[in-house]
Amino acid sequence: MSSRGSGRQPKYQRIAAELRAAIEAGTYGPGERLPGENDLMAAHGVARMTARQALGVLQAEGIVEARKGTGVFVRDFQPIRRLGIERLAREQWGEGRSVWEADLSGRELVVDSVEVGEEEASGVVAGVLGLDDGDRVCVRRRRYTLDGKPVLLASSYLSSALVAGTPITRSDTGPGGVYARLAELEREPVRFREEVRSRMPSADEAERLALPSGVPVVLVARTAYDAGGVAVELNDMVLDSSAYVLEYGFGA
Repeated sequence: MSSRGSGRQPKYQRIAAELRAAIEAGTYGPGERLPGENDLMAAHGVARMTARQALGVLQAEGIVEARKGTGVFVRDFQPIRRLGIERLAREQWGEGRSVWEADLSGRELVVDSVEVGEEEASGVVAGVLGLDDGDRVCVRRRRYTLDGKPVLLASSYLSSALVAGTPITRSDTGPGGVYARLAELEREPVRFREEVRSRMPSADEAERLALPSGVPVVLVARTAYDAGGVAVELNDMVLDSSAYVLEYGFGA
C-alpha cells in the first residue's frame, strides 16, 4: 500500500485511513500486529513522526492498542452495544436481573470496585433530586470491567432519607439492583431521562479506565422518576468511548 499522491489530506491521515480500511476488510484481524513505524516509513516514504502519528490516530479511535516493546495490535475487545431503552424496561430489573445484562449477550460484566457512603448533596445533585441545601445523599460508586478491561465508572445518588436502612446502602443491593429495592419502597422508577455528551477524561478517569492517550469518554447522566414525577436516583456514568456503541430504538 502507498500514501503517495497529491491529496490535501495530511499523509499521516491517509496512512491511518488505509490501515483502518485494511482492518475493516479483515487483512489484519483481532489481535494481529500492524506494520511498525519502520515498515510504514519504507512503504510510504515518510518520516518516523508521520508513521507514528498515523498509528496514533488509530490508537485514539480505540481500534488498535500499543504493547510496550512489541508493537501496535488490532484490539480484540468487542464493543458493548448499550441498549438504551430495553435495558431499563421493568421486566428487566423487575424480574431480578441487572440492567447491564441486556447489553452483554452472555458476556460477564464484573463490578471490581464498589464504594458506598453518605455525603452532603452537591448543588447539581440536590437540584436534580429536589433536595434542600445540607440534605444528605447515599452515594454508590462502582467500576465495571468486561473481559478484564475497565469500561465504565458509575456514581448513583439517592436521598439518604429515602433509602436509609435498605440494601441500597450496602455493597450488594440484591436481585434487580437499586430499582428493585426502590420498588419495594413503592418508589419504583416509571420514567427515565438520559443526557449524553462527551469530553476528554480527567487524569483520574483515564487511570481508572486504563485509557490510551487521546481516547475521549462518553458521559451519560440518567435520572429515574417515580409515578409522582419525583426524581429518585441520579446516575452519572463515564464510559470508555471505544468500548461502547450506544443504541436507542424509537417507534415512529
